[in-house]
Amino acid sequence: MPEILSATLTLAQDEAFARIRLLRSPNVGPVSYAQLLRRFGSAGLALEALPDLASRGGTAYRPAPKDRIEAEIAAVKRSGARYLFHDSPDYPALLAQYDGAPPILTVRGEAGIAMRPSVAVVGARNASAAAVKLSRDFAMALADAGFIIVSGLARGIDGAAHRGALSAGAGGGGTIGVIASGIDIAYPPEHADLQAEIAEKGLLIAEQPPGVEPLARHFPSRNRIIAGLAAGTLVVEAAPKSGSLITARLAGEAGREIMAIPGSPLDSRSQGCNQLIRDGAVLVQSPADVIELLEGFTGSPRSMFREAAASFLPVHDELTDEPADIAGLLTTAPVSVDELIRQSGESAAAVQLALLELELAGRLVRHAAGRVSLSG
Repeated sequence: MPEILSATLTLAQDEAFARIRLLRSPNVGPVSYAQLLRRFGSAGLALEALPDLASRGGTAYRPAPKDRIEAEIAAVKRSGARYLFHDSPDYPALLAQYDGAPPILTVRGEAGIAMRPSVAVVGARNASAAAVKLSRDFAMALADAGFIIVSGLARGIDGAAHRGALSAGAGGGGTIGVIASGIDIAYPPEHADLQAEIAEKGLLIAEQPPGVEPLARHFPSRNRIIAGLAAGTLVVEAAPKSGSLITARLAGEAGREIMAIPGSPLDSRSQGCNQLIRDGAVLVQSPADVIELLEGFTGSPRSMFREAAASFLPVHDELTDEPADIAGLLTTAPVSVDELIRQSGESAAAVQLALLELELAGRLVRHAAGRVSLSG
């Protein structure tokens, strides 16, 4: 078994290997991963149980091959990265509170900076020159004030925010780049030097395994990490339908502060920010406005953009061996787990077990805000 480089050395090598293998196994996502660990106590025992659980959901099952995990670990080591597990002492505290947070990350750089006060700065890829300057200036001022700047290394606003944070004075904050690819892939290619600088001077985070190119479906997952890492999200410039607004909504559901810089109603790139403000995000015009909102943030945002969505949290001392009969209640339309519990009249543990079996069998899709549906 290859040596697993981890941010901490408290996890046994065989359990660390089993955890990576469990998460890379078919149809295992962050929620099912957490439930399996809780149910069986270790990733090794959970792996042994996967085929039986999936067969109860109606499908034959094989966990991820060991040689694939060995190759992944070797690739992480070659890239100068290491693994960060969900129960590591330096796993980001705010991200850990986010429902469905990644149980395993690969990181390059100083993981400890993710524990410091942070603000996400996001916006349009095809940003205006004025918005790019605003992003850079805001990020520099916020970093000088001690905040870590979190963004997604995209063109436009993201890249400007990272560069602004990196140009802050000595003793200021730093920057965290969250990418939608593997830790060894530079995307977009023109940001290869910027990505390397962030890994050297700040922190680079990836959820996908090494070698994975950024696909469209990976970007919403990346956005939830950006939203989860920061106490607040600032949208500088964005169109009405953009990934930046997805990040803002995810942050709102997590109970974080949502801020937006207003723009001209004649510019389509400002319509997303103006819409956020209309819907309850806080209008900000200077870095001082952001600092005022986020200093001493206690988890009760002043923005009224969206109340945190209610989601089912299982009772941690409740387990069952008998799944609930909920197949007839599910369709391809998302429904909350709370609603399934109410309508079925079954215990929360029995419903969760049924959902776990369906998910492992590839018949269930999990959505944001604790909702589920049958797969298409």
